[in-house]
Amino acid sequence: MFWLRKFWIIILVLALMFLEQRSTLFRPNLGITINTNAWTDAGHAVNQIYDILYMMGRDDIAVGVGGEGLRGRLDFETNYGIRKSFLPQVQKVRRFIFFFDLSVRHLFQHSTSMESGQQVMIQKTSAGPITNPHLKRNIEHIYVMGGGVRSNNPTGCCPKHGTPHCHPRQCGDPGNLFTDYNTNPYAEFNIFGDPFTAYQVLHSGIPVTLVSLDATNTIPITEDFFKAFEQSQWTYEAQYCFKSLKMARDTWFDDRFYTSYFMWDSFTSGVAVSIMRNYGKNNAENEFAEMEYMNISVVTSNEPYGICDGSNPLFDGLHFPKFKLNKSGLHSGHVQMGLRDPFCFVENGRGKCKDGYTEEGTGPDSVRVLVATKAKPNHDLTSKLNREFFTNLLDVLNRPENTARFNLTTEFPHFRQAFYEPDFKNKTLGKPVVFDMDMSTGDFMALFYLLKVPVELLNLKAILVSPTGWANAAAIDIVYDLLHMMGRDDIPVGLGDVFAMSQSDQIFHLVGDCKYAKAIPHGSGGFLDSDTLYGLARDLPRSPRRYTAENSNVYIVGGHISRSSLDKGNVFTIPSNKYAEFNLFLDPIAAKTVFESGLNITLIPLGTQRKVSRFVKTIKRLQLTRTPEARFVKSLLSRLYTLKQAHHRYRHTDIFFGEILGAILMAGDQRKLKPTMQEMPIKVIAEGIEAIDGQILIDEKHGKLVQILKNIDPMAYYDQFADRLGDEKQSAVLGSLDEQRKMWNTPPNRT
Repeated sequence: MFWLRKFWIIILVLALMFLEQRSTLFRPNLGITINTNAWTDAGHAVNQIYDILYMMGRDDIAVGVGGEGLRGRLDFETNYGIRKSFLPQVQKVRRFIFFFDLSVRHLFQHSTSMESGQQVMIQKTSAGPITNPHLKRNIEHIYVMGGGVRSNNPTGCCPKHGTPHCHPRQCGDPGNLFTDYNTNPYAEFNIFGDPFTAYQVLHSGIPVTLVSLDATNTIPITEDFFKAFEQSQWTYEAQYCFKSLKMARDTWFDDRFYTSYFMWDSFTSGVAVSIMRNYGKNNAENEFAEMEYMNISVVTSNEPYGICDGSNPLFDGLHFPKFKLNKSGLHSGHVQMGLRDPFCFVENGRGKCKDGYTEEGTGPDSVRVLVATKAKPNHDLTSKLNREFFTNLLDVLNRPENTARFNLTTEFPHFRQAFYEPDFKNKTLGKPVVFDMDMSTGDFMALFYLLKVPVELLNLKAILVSPTGWANAAAIDIVYDLLHMMGRDDIPVGLGDVFAMSQSDQIFHLVGDCKYAKAIPHGSGGFLDSDTLYGLARDLPRSPRRYTAENSNVYIVGGHISRSSLDKGNVFTIPSNKYAEFNLFLDPIAAKTVFESGLNITLIPLGTQRKVSRFVKTIKRLQLTRTPEARFVKSLLSRLYTLKQAHHRYRHTDIFFGEILGAILMAGDQRKLKPTMQEMPIKVIAEGIEAIDGQILIDEKHGKLVQILKNIDPMAYYDQFADRLGDEKQSAVLGSLDEQRKMWNTPPNRT
């Protein structure tokens, strides 16, 4: 049984493929439990598991949910929006209801197959020896992806030939808490999610193999592997995994994806299955990782021990510590409280908190653990794939044996998507209403009611979804499905901030405090049920609309990144401001606010705009088009060009080309445009000084990371602009005022 601590989709599909190949050895005793303390919420994670199992023809596998715990969770829970567009939806009834009395649950066994992680573990381990942490006497081995013992984080390092202003971030740290390295540079995400439980597992007496950062740091996703994967998608599961990986790359938070994204969980599944297949060989021989025994323990609190400062729930306020722990033992120190715990800060130095650190030691508290230390190189020296596991992964995912049966679009012989939009042309619409909902069960029933009110009385214009209430952000897809059911795909749905006001972290906005949201139960009767509408959300028809990370970017046409003193901006009416661009100059405070908002921003700066601001080429290409809108745009550009040539007052007219580039980049054919991007930390000046406001500075220390469009294929740009305007589809219904005058002068029955 594999313990999915973080919900990375590729590990499940890969593990299933490995296990399917050895079905006689593994299949009778396979179960999946999901720990949702870290990267996902139960309702959305378990639905995705069910759909993958259905696609792979493995509805027989039991699934259980264990403990419950934005850019992080929203993307993982929807798999960046790919899940609903690709995976088929399981038809088997699986209700998400927990019954805490097993005798009561037995009465409902025909209407529910959703079980707790503990129940799945009990059933599977009771059937015989298994590899998972429960029912100790039946467990042979535990495989864990987590921790870092002698690891040195390779991310956040400055390039060898980088700028002198580069400041290293996590470079060389034992851990990988990229949201928290200033206070805890030691822990790895999985163990940090629940250090004391990890300690108990490690000290359970059951043999443990740890695939830690020591090994996973040596197998980053390389560009060569990405390209090879892109060209090797012969099965549905390979296609789904690649789509997931590509979206992770495309939405990565900086420009260092290929040095920051590692084969964490999928590599662990490969190592674990390889060891099990080679069971009995010395030192856990396997194909993919070098192994070494080490003496380690998990740090659960920080020195000094025996203090009572309100941070440690195992001791503080209790007459007797939980689990009969020693009042002055290694669990009795300060427990890290939040990302910016003052206790953990060291002035001008690396943070001192070690909660979740898998620390090597020789004392009586250390236990002997088998640790993967390094990914093995590829035996094929001629291959561009530098790790043996890369080759095996692509081979396994693309094998025709035990492959997925279908995806969403191929499961049905006449699959088609429809977009339903009512015709209100002959109706007088009523009061415009925007419905703000937190996606509680009552809100969904209220939405049904509002949609049934005659539009002459109430015109529902939009829906705003707040993910700080009774459901998590990914439940926005239920809103889309409900609207599709009611034939109202025309109603826009907006998603609010995932944190309550002033609760997001000031330094890293994608994480924050759950000060208020923690009041809502995370399991039954709370998020688990709201996120699934008590299991009924899957009965709704599937909408063609869905949340997708692809739609979460903000495109900004404007700003100027000056490369030299001669590389000037375009605010020609303010000679003292040499390097600003008009759009940012006209409202620098607003521009500064947007860039610091934490949105995923793609900037199309003035320098890139100038590369495709050629009047003659654009006009020449438009001459081949015949639609009224193309003729109008050609006339407008021709006039601008004539004026620019004739009088100095119109010398600036080419600056209006920028908006065209923004539209084409957002909606054009990316394969032909061939855009090249670079992520840079930028800062907008907004100090109320006319001579500098609106200028952009590169600031390695305080700047916000933004995707910058560097280049684009000019000819593809001109072609796509002209081809789109010349397309007869969605063309003008009236070509000109002359055409309208002619219509007005002609009787209706003769037009």
